[in-house]
Amino acid sequence: QVELVESGGGLVQAGSSLRLSCAASGRAGTIYAMSWFRRAAGKEREFTAATSWNGADTYYADSVRGRFTISRDNHKNTVYLQMHSLKPDDTAVYYCAVFSPGLPLTSATMTGQHNYVGWGQGTKVTVSS
Repeated sequence: QVELVESGGGLVQAGSSLRLSCAASGRAGTIYAMSWFRRAAGKEREFTAATSWNGADTYYADSVRGRFTISRDNHKNTVYLQMHSLKPDDTAVYYCAVFSPGLPLTSATMTGQHNYVGWGQGTKVTVSS
């Protein structure tokens, strides 16, 4: 069973930066693809970014591409989401998730929440204008 713990959220002003962390227990943090999703108040949870198991391949939602960077340190079993130029629209609870090891990580599969086998509890990010 995978346990994921997110941290790093907070209240910041527009234009600021934050780095979120997701610590994974067990081998899932080192051998599985992982992603970040987010859910704004009153909206569905949406895909934000994904990384392959070794960090060689990364993917982003159009809304964050060029501002957010996903990375991972498999020695620390941790995935990061570096966020720059934050906007009020980025206000949301951010979740990390472990992608199913039985599926290829593609643009079609990575956005499907049913393709993930573990979720964290989330960390809240609030961006004020």
